[in-house]
Amino acid sequence: MGWLILFLLAAVTFVLLWRVARLSGPALQLMAAAVLVAIAGYAWQGSPNLPGQPAAPNQDVMQSDTAFATERSKLMERFGSEAQWLDFADALHRMGRDQMAVVAIKSGLQKYPRSADLWVGLGNALITHGGGMISPAAQFAFDRAAQIAPDHPGPPFFLGLAYAQAGQIDKAEAVWRALLARTPNDAPWRADLVQRLAVIDAARARMGQAGRQ
Repeated sequence: MGWLILFLLAAVTFVLLWRVARLSGPALQLMAAAVLVAIAGYAWQGSPNLPGQPAAPNQDVMQSDTAFATERSKLMERFGSEAQWLDFADALHRMGRDQMAVVAIKSGLQKYPRSADLWVGLGNALITHGGGMISPAAQFAFDRAAQIAPDHPGPPFFLGLAYAQAGQIDKAEAVWRALLARTPNDAPWRADLVQRLAVIDAARARMGQAGRQ
């Protein structure tokens, strides 16, 4: 009975990923491989022939999306194979599998090594997995994205966002002001960029007033 339930759950998971999450191509293949690995692990360590019993309530809590996940549609492609790899990594993060999210994006980069979007995604995934620390590997990923696509707004925008979240406001401001200087007036991300810089200016003004009192 345990095996039947296991294979039914695997089939349902695969269908949901295909029809609901709309994964396809390499992303779907990677997820299918992950499901097969789970089945193999259950066969090795599980006890499918034992009678079932009530399980304790699941205490796992889904993680919220990263700022990269919520903001990237403004600056990056929302569709296509590269976007699917990023969607897959976002889904892994929500499940608390940040290390697997890094592995997933690296797998995408093996097929699309000159994808600036995937390099930015790798930088974000490394920072998330590292608890917010901008490691040399994460910095390299952002730099690589900027080298591949110098005019792409994504690398500087999300590097600045990473600096801001890490409390390195001066670096965030420098990166964002350089981006703003070359951003067209009609760019869909310009208003958001201006607002973020205005918040930094307002915070500095309040700090200056507090220091004079």
